[in-house]
Amino acid sequence: MTLADSLKFEKKHDFLVAIDSDGCAFDTMEIKHKECFIPNIIYYWNLQAVSKYARAAAEFINLYSKWRGVNRFPALTMTFDLLMDWPEVQRRGVTIPRAQSLRDWIARETKLGNPTLNAEVERSGDTVLQQALAWSEAVNADIARMVHDVPPFTYVRESLQRLAEVADVMVCSATPSEALRREWEEHDIARYVRVIAGQEVGSKKEQIEQAASAGYEPQRILMIGDALGDLKAARANTARFFPINPGHEEDSWENFFKKHLDDFINGQYSEEKESSLISEFESFLPAIPPWQK
Repeated sequence: MTLADSLKFEKKHDFLVAIDSDGCAFDTMEIKHKECFIPNIIYYWNLQAVSKYARAAAEFINLYSKWRGVNRFPALTMTFDLLMDWPEVQRRGVTIPRAQSLRDWIARETKLGNPTLNAEVERSGDTVLQQALAWSEAVNADIARMVHDVPPFTYVRESLQRLAEVADVMVCSATPSEALRREWEEHDIARYVRVIAGQEVGSKKEQIEQAASAGYEPQRILMIGDALGDLKAARANTARFFPINPGHEEDSWENFFKKHLDDFINGQYSEEKESSLISEFESFLPAIPPWQK
């Protein structure tokens, strides 16, 4: 296993399987967002007066909506957008950050991580970007301090052991690579993957694209994920997708291990089976927050 800057590795098997980490392999989404991301959003962006609304908006974007799993920086600006449109927030007269320079950076940068943001801060000296970097670094420090002893979901280890025999397995994630390495090594499952790719490598679409350049047939590439962004990354590479349903992760992994893993390897994971699973998966990821209904 290597921690990747590049995903150009030698193909060993005919199959490539990309697996997301937070919320997919590990039950870490809730603790990271509720205990690390959101308190720092409130502190660094001066949202104390609307903290309960900021918490609800950030939880919806990052955990309970179609945007679940989106990179932290777009998620931050989406949280601001929800707050700007919330009548109760408007009535409190609190100024919600527009963070336009952060939005501009997100629009032009594909590797949305602290290294590229730090380079942009040094180049531009922009104060909003400095604030975003300070927030992101604080999040990482809190994750490193707080998130440990969270094992992978049941049937993840068993699935990895089986997959490693027949496929080149990679971690495909928007999480910083250092945190991924720490979590996968802590639970002794890094041994089953060829490479660990985080946000510094590029988007999930780009990660799969780089790895696939080793020469896999599209129908032999599988993305396993718990967010619509994972599905989108798979589709952009004409790869197959297996969903891990939010709130029902262990059932999904058991289903994969006992049935669909062999279906995929044997060429029997049909579009019909995949479509049925994706339809169920999408039902867990609404686009409209409950307070707007």
